[in-house]
Amino acid sequence: MRAFIPLLASSALLLTAACGASDDRTAQDAQVASSPTDPTQGEQVADDSASATPPAVAPVAPDQGLQGGSADWRTVARAADASLLGRLDQAWRLGRAEAEDAGFAAQVEALGPLVDPNAAQNGQLQPPPGAYRCRTIKLGRKVEGQGLAYVDYPPFRCTVELTPGGDLVLTKTTGSQRTRGLLYPDGERRLVYLGAQALGDETGFPDYGDRNERNQIGVLERVGPNRWRLALPWPRVEAKLELLELTR
Repeated sequence: MRAFIPLLASSALLLTAACGASDDRTAQDAQVASSPTDPTQGEQVADDSASATPPAVAPVAPDQGLQGGSADWRTVARAADASLLGRLDQAWRLGRAEAEDAGFAAQVEALGPLVDPNAAQNGQLQPPPGAYRCRTIKLGRKVEGQGLAYVDYPPFRCTVELTPGGDLVLTKTTGSQRTRGLLYPDGERRLVYLGAQALGDETGFPDYGDRNERNQIGVLERVGPNRWRLALPWPRVEAKLELLELTR
């Protein structure tokens, strides 16, 4: 059923596809750890001199909505994930404070509205379908005393796709940590994201809810002209708060 088509006229249900592969890290990104062999411990930044092939995505029937065809994220989200979203303010506060206390205050400040929890703007909440640049920023440590308190990766490539069923799909298709999920309308300034993560050399993406350890929940907001951010509180690996910036 085309559960989401009526919503696209106002504040549509989205799934966003963010694909990206980055260039070599610059000297200014020296604070980012070198690419480890374990994809759950820091995202590997790959050479993008050749075109990357997106992971295979299972086709969806044109008359069928994704993730059950519901327009309400609350009917889809697992209770544990909804709880994480309820602690979004805490993730912002602790993640940013920890990064600044670890000596990255200047880098955090330079990000401007991207790291301002109150920067969300009204209007054009959903990114239009097409290609985007996106970069990942991680604030705070998942485990006290382990890893870096601040990581800022170079840009990846991203896309937003409108499915035949009327959903907007967000997919980050390259890198060692990739993401794919739906965006649901939730008020005048934000969309709620429900997705799942693929790691390492895996092909395709798990569906949301299939593997609890891969589930993702977050909030997408517009923070400037042609600029959006996806905030993921308490992600499964590393940070207290993970941000994905999308720009055109």
